[in-house]
Amino acid sequence: MPSRILIGLCVLLGGLLFGWLAWRGSSHRRPTGEASAPIITKQPVAFTNHTFDPAAPPPDMPPLSSGESAECDSNFLSSASVRGESQQADPTHATVTITHINVTLQLRINIWVPIAATPHVIEHEDGHRQISESYYQTADKLAARIAAAYMGKQIEITGADLDAESSKMLQQMATEITEQYNKELNPGPAQLLYDSITDHGRNEVAVRDAVAHALKNTAIESLSR
Repeated sequence: MPSRILIGLCVLLGGLLFGWLAWRGSSHRRPTGEASAPIITKQPVAFTNHTFDPAAPPPDMPPLSSGESAECDSNFLSSASVRGESQQADPTHATVTITHINVTLQLRINIWVPIAATPHVIEHEDGHRQISESYYQTADKLAARIAAAYMGKQIEITGADLDAESSKMLQQMATEITEQYNKELNPGPAQLLYDSITDHGRNEVAVRDAVAHALKNTAIESLSR
């Protein structure tokens, strides 16, 4: 049975708001250039089991792949906001130093199984959940490493409207952080390997063993292909 993995990117509108506030406040304080550590908020996993009637699946259920009867839908979400302090050189030139980065992480998992699903089918879908949650266990460390590379950066901006240029730059940095997080997290290959080992839940390979093998060997087997 398939595992549907969505990795969502959300750059908070607060990124624009923070950029505006940091810029407007710069005339009232001298930029220090000092950056604190990024703040990473990892929310608890939101997990829900669903049963459905195959003859009348609910409208909020993702479509099943051909020949499949159940699904694990894992949705990884990340949002970032970036703030900076600006030092204006002249009316059209300034330097913005990145001083604050906040990243919020979420994982929402929904398992959909038919009303008459066998224990084996249910167990297989739960294996997909275990893999997603395993990747999420260290997601905060990944996000912190990525965000830390941006802390303290100094960016030169130019333009007639320095407020707008500052906001645009801060939002772009927030976008880059979430995009890099999504790229490096990448649980897809492990989920595909798990389905390959178990033949999408059709064989009798123990779920526990298949999950452990997929988590341990995904990188090795991906390189060998």
